[in-house]
Amino acid sequence: MVGIVFFKRDDCILKTIFWEFCRQNIIRVNSDIEALNMLPEDCLSVVLSFTSPEDALRSSLVSSVFRSATDSDMVWERFLPPDYPEIVSNSVRPLEFRSKKELFQCLCDSVPIDGGNKILKLEKSTGKKCYILSAQQLSITWSSNALYWSWIPMAESRFSRVAVLRTTDWLEVRGSIRTQMLSPNTSYGVYLVMQVLERAYGLDLMPLEMRLEVGNKVCCTSVFLEEKKQMSEREDGWMAMELGDFFSGDKDEVVKMSLMEIKGCHLKAGLVIEGIEFRPKLQNMISK
Repeated sequence: MVGIVFFKRDDCILKTIFWEFCRQNIIRVNSDIEALNMLPEDCLSVVLSFTSPEDALRSSLVSSVFRSATDSDMVWERFLPPDYPEIVSNSVRPLEFRSKKELFQCLCDSVPIDGGNKILKLEKSTGKKCYILSAQQLSITWSSNALYWSWIPMAESRFSRVAVLRTTDWLEVRGSIRTQMLSPNTSYGVYLVMQVLERAYGLDLMPLEMRLEVGNKVCCTSVFLEEKKQMSEREDGWMAMELGDFFSGDKDEVVKMSLMEIKGCHLKAGLVIEGIEFRPKLQNMISK
């Protein structure tokens, strides 16, 4: 128990000891499987809990001892976000699970929360949070006027309704989220999840002005909607346009973002907005 308390005070030391143990013993697994049984299962579970979901699952392939230790609730409790009880209670559909590992796997699928106006998803390899705010959670100028915007269901959307731009000369979309909802100490990208209809017009005549504000840090850019380098196709068939990125840190701050084209006097139409996504940038993440 003394050793375990010591390890909890220093993740780096624990990880170093764990991977050194693996280096010395796992590479000899076929000839020296008994070496893996040297650590008590509870102790091994503690060690694994200081790695990552990806590392833990990889370790479960080593032996039955590792597999049993990896399945422990002690391991997956640490991989789950601290507010997971609130997430489970706010889920639109009941989540069925018999262990913390199964709960983690449930949250790695898209989970509608807050009446279906938000979607939460955990990154499988890290357990970092990804959020999508539906279009109904955004502030869209004149979106309540049926002359300018229509709200319709789309079979390919995860939300009940999406916003479709019918026609306007003033395009302004705003949204916000608090960093306490996200994973701490993580680099996040902010993306507009959208489609452009075939009958669209006026969207490429003037650049869109994008603004991302976190605390006292402000980033402003402009881009033409037709620029392919700013767009990427998602697995679900929607397009994503990056609005900017930020680092969540430890403090609770408000992240504000906006997308505007209000300088041109021409009409615009054919933009479909599903929502705004906050997605961890895996290559820049700091481990939890």
